[in-house]
Amino acid sequence: MSNFKNTLVLGASDNPNRYSYKAIKMLRAHGHTVIGIGKKKGKVSDVTFNNLRPHPNTLEIDTITLYLNPKHQALYYDYILALHPDRIIFNPGAENPELYRLAKENNIMPIEACTLVLLSTGQY
Repeated sequence: MSNFKNTLVLGASDNPNRYSYKAIKMLRAHGHTVIGIGKKKGKVSDVTFNNLRPHPNTLEIDTITLYLNPKHQALYYDYILALHPDRIIFNPGAENPELYRLAKENNIMPIEACTLVLLSTGQY
């Protein structure tokens, strides 16, 4: 079994000052497959993204890492749950008790953590 995770970065940005940008760079540097969904079209490393949601049946996602403010997450609840990821990482600023509860009810592990720290410490 591979240690590499298929990861969806929700809230992807091509702005180098954004943590989602840094996460995509670091995920790719660690060999993880990355799919991004952002507000607008962009590219980070070899990851091209836009605001379209790939059909859940075409993706096998291990991890969703959230870089969206909770007030914008509700639009994605059904999509996130349909992907059936193993876990959702709620990065700082993305903590959301409602989605956390929905994740647990759907056998998805919710984690309040920082993707960058998890990668840096080998805990990803």
